[in-house]
Amino acid sequence: MSKQALWSGRFAGGMAESTLDYTSSLDTDSAMVFFDVMGSLAHVRMLKKCRIIPDEDADKIIEGLKTIVSEIEDGSFEFDYTLEDVHTCVEYRLTDLIGPAGGKLHTGRSRNDQVATDFRMYLREAVLDTVSAIDNLVDTFIKVAQDHGETILPGFTHMQHAQPVTVAQHYLAYAFKLGRDADRFLDAYERMNKCPLGAAALAGTTYPIDRKMTAEALGFTSPTENSMDSVSDRDFVTELAFCASQTAVHLSSLAEELVYWSSQEFAFIEMDDKYTTGSSIMPQKKNPDIAELVRGRTGAVIGTLVNMLVMTKGLPLTYNRDLQEDKKPLMESLESLTQSLTIMAPVISTMTINKARMRECVENGFINATDLADYLVIKDVPFREAHGIVGEAVRYCIDNDKKLEELSVEEFKKFSERIGDDVYDYISIERCVERRNSIGGTSPASTDEQMLIAISELMAREDIVRQENGLAERCWNALLE
Repeated sequence: MSKQALWSGRFAGGMAESTLDYTSSLDTDSAMVFFDVMGSLAHVRMLKKCRIIPDEDADKIIEGLKTIVSEIEDGSFEFDYTLEDVHTCVEYRLTDLIGPAGGKLHTGRSRNDQVATDFRMYLREAVLDTVSAIDNLVDTFIKVAQDHGETILPGFTHMQHAQPVTVAQHYLAYAFKLGRDADRFLDAYERMNKCPLGAAALAGTTYPIDRKMTAEALGFTSPTENSMDSVSDRDFVTELAFCASQTAVHLSSLAEELVYWSSQEFAFIEMDDKYTTGSSIMPQKKNPDIAELVRGRTGAVIGTLVNMLVMTKGLPLTYNRDLQEDKKPLMESLESLTQSLTIMAPVISTMTINKARMRECVENGFINATDLADYLVIKDVPFREAHGIVGEAVRYCIDNDKKLEELSVEEFKKFSERIGDDVYDYISIERCVERRNSIGGTSPASTDEQMLIAISELMAREDIVRQENGLAERCWNALLE
C-alpha cells in the first residue's frame, strides 16, 4: 500500500512537501502513541463484540497492535515523517504487519474523536504526575512547619513589618495554596474523564457501536454526551491551562520571596550549594538561580492559557484544524510546571533558616503595635480610639529611638491612663504569637491544627492519585490480554 494521506482518495494529486511540513503534527502527537494504540485496542475489541467486523480480522488487528506496543517499548517503532500524524503512522504500520485487515480498524470512528480521546488519556497521566509533584512540595512545607512551630519572623503586608508570625504559619500558607491547586487539577481531571471515542467526525456513526464499552475499557467514567461537542470543544485543555497558570503564579510568588529572603539585606535563609550557582566574574556571589528560573518560566505557562483562550474564542462548531495547536503548548506547560514543582521541593527542604536574623527583624518595626491596641480594647477602650493612642505612642518611640516594650509605665500613661504594669506581658513577642490561637491563626496550637488538616487533605489526594494510576494500569493490562 502506498503511503498516502488517509483522505487522499478525493484528490488527484498529493500534498506539496511544504504543505506536509506545515500541517504535520507528528513531532507533537508522537508523544501520544501509547494512548493511540490503547484507544485502538479498545475500539477493535468493541467492533468485534458488536460484530461490526469479522472476528478473524479483529483478532489480526489485536495481534498487530500488540506487536506495535512491543516495538514502541523496545524503541524499534519508526515514526514516518512522510505521514502527517501519529494515527496514520500506527495505521500504516498495522497494515504492513497484517495486510488489508488493518484498514478495518478505523470503522466507526474519525481522527476527530480519536485525537480527542488520545489527548484526554495523555492528559490524565500528565495531570496525575503534576498533582504528585504538587503534593510532594506540600509535604515538604508541612515538614518545615513541623520543625519551626515556634520560630518567629515578621509577617508582612505591603512588604512592611506587620505582625509576628511563625515560620510554620508562613509555610503552611503555601501548603494550603498548593493544596487547592492540586484540588483544581483533580476537579478538572474528573470533568475531562469522559470518552469521545465513537463520536466519529461530528454526527456519530451508523454502525451499532457500544460507546459505553470503549469508555469503560479505557478507564473513563462514561462516554461524552454529545458527538458535536465531543470533537469541537477543548475546554478541558483551557481549564488545565488555567490550573497550571494558577499553580505557576503561586510558585512564582514563593520564588520571589526566596530571592528576597536569601539576599544579604534579609538574610532570612541560605540556600544549599547544590541548588545555587555562582558568578563568572564576582567570586563571592551565591545566586538563587532556581528560584529565578521558576519565576521566569511562569510567563510561558500563563501564555498557554492566553493561547488557548484566543485560539478557541471564534471557532464555529465542530472540528477545525486550529485545534491541532492545542497540544504542544499544554504539554510543554505541564512539563515545565512539573519540573519546577519537583526542583522546588529539595530547594525548600535543604535551605537553612536563620532564626537569629528573623528574631532580630521581629524586634524592629513596632511589630507588636496591634497587640498594644488589643490590650487597650480589653481595658474598655474602643478599638478606633485605641488605634489612635498606639499611633501616637509609636510616633513618640520613633522620636526617642525606643521600642514600645522599652517605654516605662509612666511614659505609657502619657497616652492612656488605662495602661498598667501588665502591658509588658501582653506585648512580648512570644505572647503576641501565642494569643493568636483562633482558627487559622499563627499560635503553635493553631498551626498544629492546620498541619493535621493539611496532612489529611494531602493523604486524601494521594489516595485518589494511587487509585487513578492503578485504574489506568489495569485498563492497559486488560487491553493487552
